[in-house]
Amino acid sequence: MTAPGYAVFGTAIGDCGIAWNERGVMAVQLPEGSEEKTRARLTARLPEAIESAPPAEVQRAIDGVVSLMDGKRTDLTGVELDYEGVPDFHHRVYEFIRSIPAGKTLTYGDIANILGMPGGAQAVGQAMGRNPFPIIVPCHRVLAAGGKDGGFSARGGVATKRRMLVIEGALADEPTLF
Repeated sequence: MTAPGYAVFGTAIGDCGIAWNERGVMAVQLPEGSEEKTRARLTARLPEAIESAPPAEVQRAIDGVVSLMDGKRTDLTGVELDYEGVPDFHHRVYEFIRSIPAGKTLTYGDIANILGMPGGAQAVGQAMGRNPFPIIVPCHRVLAAGGKDGGFSARGGVATKRRMLVIEGALADEPTLF
């Protein structure tokens, strides 16, 4: 088995990272404020990964992420993910969330009910907090009850989540005081 590879790339929300192996994408890193910080965070998660040119299928995933964050309707459901080490329930949640189209949202409770776990909103939220593939598994499209933001573990927290939803057209851009 060859060592995993990784790359850092620019998007409308900042520099993201992606890591892959022969089974598919292993991880996506949301922006950490700079290319260097994003790289450091990704390599801390996957110290065995080597920075390298992405293979064609990973480059298509990168292009799709960039396109989506540019506000274009982009389908990332064809991106192969490596679910090794991901708990079965999380895998089910992530696969379902991949079906939520850009510009749409559901609540944690909606997803729990659809997956046959009434009252399981907290479990869905915990799975979201451990999502190793943000954007490709669009956890930013999952809201708390009543359409409230809920949490978001990326740098910038809920503000980053809201920005992503505005880019995708799921939320109106909020006016500022200035």
